[in-house]
Amino acid sequence: MKFSIKEVKKVVVATMTLSILALVILFQGSSQAAGTTAGDGGETYKAKCVGCHGADGTGNTPAGKAMKVRDLTSAEVQGQTDAQLYDIIAKGKGKMPGYEKPLGADKCKELVAYIRTLKK
Repeated sequence: MKFSIKEVKKVVVATMTLSILALVILFQGSSQAAGTTAGDGGETYKAKCVGCHGADGTGNTPAGKAMKVRDLTSAEVQGQTDAQLYDIIAKGKGKMPGYEKPLGADKCKELVAYIRTLKK
């Protein structure tokens, strides 16, 4: 069975396209813990964190200003390790309550991943 050059080119292009798509899917979010994505933490952030830290993470809300919450987009916060951020979320710090018991460890990890998306 013979194939024309045109048919071979179509197969090669289709194969390359599928390969690139597979690589994009494979490496999407590879810097985060397996199974933990920023998108997963977005809803939890909206429900539990926006009131003080604001939608953009800067803490520019009445409650955030009153409690002097940290700007989650700052180099200081973004420079902390995932473990340090997790510890603050899980156990609380200062006026911020701990969320590990009500949310569970997985949701706290998702919040860390989401906070990473708030860089300036």
